[in-house]
Formats: sequence, C-alpha cells, structure tokens
Amino acid sequence: MSDTVRMRIPSPRWFRERVEPVPDTASMPVSTLELFFDLVFVFTVTRLTHVLGHDYGAGALQTILMFGVIWWMYAGYAWLTNAVPARRPLRRVLLLVGMAGWLTTGLAVPDAFHGSGGWFALGMAVVVTVHGVMYLQSTRRFLPIFAANLLSVGALAVAAAVTGPARYALWAVAVAVMWLSPLVSGQRGFRLHAGHIAERHGLVVIVALGESLLAIGLVAADLPMGGHVVSVAVLGLAIAASLWWYYFARDAEPGETALTGETDQVRRARKVLGGYFYAHVPILLGIVTMAAAVSASIGHLTTPLGHGAEYALAAGPALFLLGTVWFRAVMGLPGRPGRILTAVVLAATVPLGAVAAGWQLVAVLAVLTAGLALERPSGR
Repeated sequence: MSDTVRMRIPSPRWFRERVEPVPDTASMPVSTLELFFDLVFVFTVTRLTHVLGHDYGAGALQTILMFGVIWWMYAGYAWLTNAVPARRPLRRVLLLVGMAGWLTTGLAVPDAFHGSGGWFALGMAVVVTVHGVMYLQSTRRFLPIFAANLLSVGALAVAAAVTGPARYALWAVAVAVMWLSPLVSGQRGFRLHAGHIAERHGLVVIVALGESLLAIGLVAADLPMGGHVVSVAVLGLAIAASLWWYYFARDAEPGETALTGETDQVRRARKVLGGYFYAHVPILLGIVTMAAAVSASIGHLTTPLGHGAEYALAAGPALFLLGTVWFRAVMGLPGRPGRILTAVVLAATVPLGAVAAGWQLVAVLAVLTAGLALERPSGR
C-alpha cells in the first residue's frame, strides 16, 4: 500500500486533505512561506547566543540541551513541508500557528531554565502538535515519532516545575527521546526531495550567519561609535564570510548533487539524517558560539577577553568546520583532513585572546583564510 494515503484517524471533513505525491526527482523550490517560517525559527536559535554569552559554563550546557530540542523540531518541519507542501489555505494557516509556537519558544529561551520553562514547553507543544497533525496527512509511519515528540514535551513541562539536577536530567531525557525515535520508526516511507532539503538547510545556515551579525550589532549599538567598535564588527563580518565560503562555495552544491544521486528512498533518508540533521548540529552551534564570542569582543579590541570568551572564539569556527567535515563524510566528499587540521590550529589562537581580543580575531580570520586557500574546491 502506498505511504501517501488519507488519514485513518477520525477527523473533520475539512481537515482530510489528500496529499498529492510529487516525484522525488521533480523540482520543488522552497516557498516564501517556508522562508518566512525559517526567519522565525532562526530568531529562536539566535536567542541562544544570549544564554551562552551570559555564562560559558552552565550556559553552554543549557544551550546544547535547548538546541537539541529546537533543531530536532526544525528538521521535522523541513521534512514536513517536503512531504506536505503548504499549497492550500488550511496548511498555510497551520504553519502560521506553528510559527506562533516558535515565537513563544524563542521568547522563552533566555530564561528557560529558570522562570520561563513553562512558556518554552507551551510553545514547543504548539510546534509539535501542528507538526504531527500535518505530517499524519502524509504517512502513518510518523505516529511513533509524533508520540515521542509529545512525550518529550511532557518531560519539558515537568522540568519547568522542578529545580536542580532533576531539571537538567529531564531536558536530557526530552532530547534523547526525540533523537532516538528514528530507531523505532525507521526511515522507510519518508520520501524526500533532495533539492528542497538542501535548499532549506542552506537557507537556515545563511540566515543564522546574518542573524549572528545582528547580534553583534545589537551589542555595538550600546557603545559609542569609534574605531575599536568598527574594527571588531568588520573582523566579525570577515569571520562570518569565511564560514559562508566554506559552506556555500565549497560544500552546498556538491552535497546536493550527492544527495540527488541517491535514488533509494531509505538510503536518501539516512543521508539526510546524517548530513543535514546531525552534521548541521555543530555547524549551527558553531555559528551561535562564534556570535557570542565576537559580541563579547566588542569594546575589548586592545584588552583581554576573559570569562571563557577566548575559548568560544576559537571553538565556534572549529565546531563549524568539524560539522562540515561530518557533512562531507556522509556525502562522500573529499578534503576532510585539511579541515580537521584547520580546526585544530584554531585552538592555538586562544592565548592571544588572553592578551587582546583584536589579536585573536585577526588570528582566527588568518587561520580560516589560510585553510580556504590551501583547500582544493570539490568542483575541480
């Protein structure tokens, strides 16, 4: 029996919309509504910058746990609109309701482990419910994942009511239940259009890079204009541009080509999980970490960073590069050892941050630029 079926669960007639199957090889560009959705999602992700920048200890753990939940559900929406295109008014309205859930979640992020954990759980409940209701229009194989997502939201709601290590443990349970659910459901029955998936994730990366510059600008806006502020901002822009070059000029097109060349549905789904979900975790966390560190550098061009920011300034680009290494490994692309070496060399810039932020910023940019210059583009 085809996985593209009408829902067997009792539902109102106005909801039972038949999903029109689109061939895996057909062109399926990202819609403007999906881009609108991604902008709201990236707002949620960049709010993590405030959590990490406030505390590089406990804040780092909180950032990882929140990102685990947030990224899982975003990837779920990328798969959703791949299978259930938002071409009808009802589906568009449901996506807008999901965006309201994301906005609520994003607003709750900075204090999610203290006073706004309940609001985070509420926003995520809306996100999960809309996602599950829509995905069930495509395939019943999604039921185990839907159940796991609802269970994770329940764990987040309970976490908001407890304190101490129990709160962190419940967050870890929520992430684990979500991430392990594909082991129960399997990957059969999830048809994915390669071009759409690649474009959707590329848009998230580029918007996240842009939002990282916005985070830097918001910090700079509170300081008097001067050469020290402009210098840090420009260096931050150059570092972000280097990360753009690694991903979009070197990896995005070859990765999409490799995914398109995989015609088996199950293997394609596994490549999407490995390359566009798991490998993009360090890529996006690297952007968040880099943005937090560069924001902390504003006003410290000639003075030491301290408070862990010097480690974050090296770790952010290094995480990004290691994520692209992972992506290349899944997609079968060459050139991975050079990027690993570049990520390792970035660690050597940490002592410079203890002298002056400007020195480390210049060193990080130099290492990234040298890595790009020594790397042979995949297209050659």
